[in-house]
Amino acid sequence: MIEEGSKRGKAMVEKRQLFMEMRAQNFDVIRLSTYRTACKLRFVQKRCNLHLVDVWNMIEAFRDNGLNTLDHNAEINVSRLETILSSIYYQLNKRLPTTHQINVEQSIGLLLNFMVATYDSEGHGKLTVFSMKAMLATMCGGKIVDKLRYIFSQISDSSGVMVFAKFDQFLREVLKLPTAVFEGPSFGYTEHSVRTCFPQQKKILLNTFLDVLMADPPPQCLVWLPLMHRLANVENVFHPVECSYCRSESMMGFRYRCQQCHGYQLCQSCFWRGHANGPHSNQHQMKEHSSWKSPAKKLSHAISKSLGCVPIGEPPHPVFPEQAERPQELTHTVQPKPVANNMNDTMLMSSGTPTPTKSVLESPSRLDEEHRLIARYAARLAAEAGNSTQQCPPTDLSFNFDANKQQRQLIAELENKNREILQEIQRLRLEHEQASQPTPEKAQQNPTLLAELRLLRHRKDELERRMSALQESRRELMVQLEGLMRLLKSQSGGSPHSSPSHGAGCSMPMPIRSTSAGSTPTHTPQDCLAGVGGDVLEAFAQGVPRNLRNDLLVAADSITNTMSSLVKELHSVDDGGEEEETNMRNGGDRAEAE
Repeated sequence: MIEEGSKRGKAMVEKRQLFMEMRAQNFDVIRLSTYRTACKLRFVQKRCNLHLVDVWNMIEAFRDNGLNTLDHNAEINVSRLETILSSIYYQLNKRLPTTHQINVEQSIGLLLNFMVATYDSEGHGKLTVFSMKAMLATMCGGKIVDKLRYIFSQISDSSGVMVFAKFDQFLREVLKLPTAVFEGPSFGYTEHSVRTCFPQQKKILLNTFLDVLMADPPPQCLVWLPLMHRLANVENVFHPVECSYCRSESMMGFRYRCQQCHGYQLCQSCFWRGHANGPHSNQHQMKEHSSWKSPAKKLSHAISKSLGCVPIGEPPHPVFPEQAERPQELTHTVQPKPVANNMNDTMLMSSGTPTPTKSVLESPSRLDEEHRLIARYAARLAAEAGNSTQQCPPTDLSFNFDANKQQRQLIAELENKNREILQEIQRLRLEHEQASQPTPEKAQQNPTLLAELRLLRHRKDELERRMSALQESRRELMVQLEGLMRLLKSQSGGSPHSSPSHGAGCSMPMPIRSTSAGSTPTHTPQDCLAGVGGDVLEAFAQGVPRNLRNDLLVAADSITNTMSSLVKELHSVDDGGEEEETNMRNGGDRAEAE
């Protein structure tokens, strides 16, 4: 009795564990019920590790456990359900790498308690086969188109037409999932759910079924199902865009752009919680983005679309044959075993895979549709491309063989031509590179040398500008010196007591003339001494480069000596010459200042 009580208490704790963890995620703050339901079911899927089990592996598990031979309304007890779940998870661990193994016992306990709480709320300890198939096929991993194909095979007749009563039963079972995560008021089952999905159609085939359930938007009662798959696809999608509300510099998951406010974008967390700021309102229409495209990619896509390179209005799923295939004899067929989670990719390699129906279930051999799908895949692999030739009359075999041979020859010729074109392009590219780099020195240039060359050129330009400024300053000094020399000459010539020695002392060009220069001076640059008189030009425009500072110092000394001699001579004149002496002193002072 004590052991039974402890087991019962442990089961109650495990039953509540998943729901307690889900409540801790605080999904109820999400404003929209569709996103809230999808997030909760996605959490249950990942917590139970169902996202690692592909739908084709799930179908194989159903067949291995004999569920294909049972009626949909047959009941199985909890112990057998636990055995089925154990086989699913143990097979999963065999497919996973050793570094990614899951806790099988914990996954079995969580999923078993969730299924019992969802489909056995009254505590009978039993579930129907159809309830278990509908739940596991919906919550497992894989593509939504593969799941819907399998579900259609369970609710259609032998002619491939959907049975409305069975679809209604499917809705009853699958809509218990939102109710289990406390979203029943938004997505609970009603008697009008079937007609809301197919309001006018009377004969529903596979393609029509897929068109309706994969439409945008899908039926209101199942709108959370495709959203759950989109959530799984965008969990690791990165958007290098800043959120207009929380100012996060990047986004993960969905991105939402306002259709009215220019450049206003929200991350999925802010949008789900109804955050808005500025002129934006929650009533504005938002567009959901599940990927990021750079402006360059958007422009190229728009150009390709305008040129007709991008197909418009692509169908959301492949078009499958309308007629159901006849059962195949599988007595001597070896069934291939799937070895990876991507079994759906290999199963769908050949386009036009027929729709699985329940005709085999109703046949005496009691082979189910999953068995036929795997056998058909094995037959296609064995036959390779022989299906097309088997459908033709025997008289056309040689013609088809010749046509295929001609096509292969044409393909080989085109490949050779393409190879020659690529070689020619490579040769022209090499020639162009050699022409653009004719010398080894140029080919060996590196960024450091180029940077130094640019720096030297900049320094050269700076020195040229400075040289021009110095030449201009020199020209101005020469002009001022010429004016002083003219003033001194005029004063010297106007003095009545000037002596020959005094006149010789006023000859200004002589002290600053270069003795090493020739008798004929060379010309300086064009704008260096333009406008300067002959005396100064003769003194400074010599062929040998001179130090401008030394020349000016020598000229200043000469002017000082001349002024001294003039002052001494002017002291000997009478009082009438005082005004002339004062002018000479003022001129001498200005000359010294210059």
